[in-house]
Amino acid sequence: MDTNSLENLNYQELSQVEALKSVAAKFMTKVYGWMSFALIITALAAHAVARSEYALNLIFGNSLVFWGLIIAEFALVFILSSRISKMSAGVASLMFVLFSLVNGLTLATIFIVYSTSSIVSTFLITAGTFTALSIYGYVTKKDLSSLGNILFFALIGLIIATIVNIFFSSSTLQWILNYAGVLVFSGLVIYDTNKLKQLAYAVSLEGNNETASTYAIHGALSLYLDFINLFLYLLRILGDRD
Repeated sequence: MDTNSLENLNYQELSQVEALKSVAAKFMTKVYGWMSFALIITALAAHAVARSEYALNLIFGNSLVFWGLIIAEFALVFILSSRISKMSAGVASLMFVLFSLVNGLTLATIFIVYSTSSIVSTFLITAGTFTALSIYGYVTKKDLSSLGNILFFALIGLIIATIVNIFFSSSTLQWILNYAGVLVFSGLVIYDTNKLKQLAYAVSLEGNNETASTYAIHGALSLYLDFINLFLYLLRILGDRD
């Protein structure tokens, strides 16, 4: 093979790599776009409920309605997580929007417990922290596969300890759980972003726009949950109670 042929081959390979990077970047843009859209819906729904005495009484004064919403949240997350590969992008997006709306209805309590100024300031702190962590997760060259197992078991431990503390009501344990929650979900932001980066390249190679759109919504759900939980744990630490 002559020099010109090698140069042409290298140019073609570089062009293909750049094309894949471009498609992967578009995939991640969709992920962050859907996540941001869902956060806006959640915030608007929570604020609207908090301003309506009727809505507050309907949701939090009626155990049937409240637990119905909680069950609906878990059901939507389970379906989106387990059936995403069999969904169309339209169905997945509709379910994600519905989940973010329902989640907003149940999160309205934070406007009752905490001052609006502390909610806003904590949200901005969460947004800044999330952005920095997500950027690191995207640009790092480190293999983070082992981090996933560590974070999974840490999350299980956090859930179990939280349930136990419901019965013991230990303020000391609650503070420990708050800081542990910040660490766990900070790690999950890094890990999930890195995992989505790998998925972005895989989807780019497949070249199916419908599949890419569906998995972008699934990725947005993962990062949305990381953001919401990180926000709630930070709010428990930084928030001023009314």
